[in-house]
Amino acid sequence: MASAEVGVLATVNLGLSTTQASNVQRALAARWLYSGGIDGQLGPESWKAMQRFLKANRGHTDPIDGIVGPDTIRALQRYLKQFYGYTGPIDGVAGAGTQAAFKRAAGYCPYACLLP
Repeated sequence: MASAEVGVLATVNLGLSTTQASNVQRALAARWLYSGGIDGQLGPESWKAMQRFLKANRGHTDPIDGIVGPDTIRALQRYLKQFYGYTGPIDGVAGAGTQAAFKRAAGYCPYACLLP
């Protein structure tokens, strides 16, 4: 049970640098989805905000729980495919292509990323 608790509390930046992750947090905060600190660590509160964004815009259907599971990744992949050149499958696996597209998106934040 302790390992599950650690997983929930873990930071999941999906390959983003702290600067890029801070950009994502700023973009989420600008959309009133995130009110936590801008620390470059995409923890559960950052991911809850991202899940709220993805639920409203990209078909996220799982609970808003801050856990980066396959449904969160599939919704993120749909978003990245539409706006940031992701060309891989919508498979819920945050592989190299997903991470590269997420980095591209984070490079445009907080000004252009997280389009509706």
